[in-house]
Amino acid sequence: MDFVLREWRQSDAAGVAKYANNGKIACNLRDVFPHPYTLTDAEYFVNSCLEADQNRQLFRAIEIDGHAVGSIALCLGSDVYARTAELGYWLAEEHWGKGIMTRAVRQICEEGFTQWDGLVRIYAEPFAHNAGSRRVLEKAGFTLEGVLRQSVFKGDAVCDSCMYALLAEDI
Repeated sequence: MDFVLREWRQSDAAGVAKYANNGKIACNLRDVFPHPYTLTDAEYFVNSCLEADQNRQLFRAIEIDGHAVGSIALCLGSDVYARTAELGYWLAEEHWGKGIMTRAVRQICEEGFTQWDGLVRIYAEPFAHNAGSRRVLEKAGFTLEGVLRQSVFKGDAVCDSCMYALLAEDI
């Protein structure tokens, strides 16, 4: 299935509210991603993406058939992490398992390594139980560096997370 990574538009908010309002998505993301996910939440999110400093953050909509159905982002670190970026993403459930996110991850990582001179590492920290997201990262060339035991508190449970990384020299 074809998709486009593009900059966000104000008009994307209604679609984001529709697709992001899914407990199966929210349960695998940080608590800053609310559930239920309202139009107000979507408007706030899209505005924050539009206002982001492109020298430090790459926020992209994942567009399929003219609709924003997901999000992917890279955020540069600071201080001793200034040559490292964190990857985050989500996709509408109806598009899971089609290889879209793996290709989107590859694409944004290439963009990050190209745009940010000196970037050496991109990492992601999926919850250990999120097999789908872990598989996306592995298929995109990321290496599992370790399991961080009891590192997150989500819902009513303490869970493990995983540290995955892709180095500039790996691509």
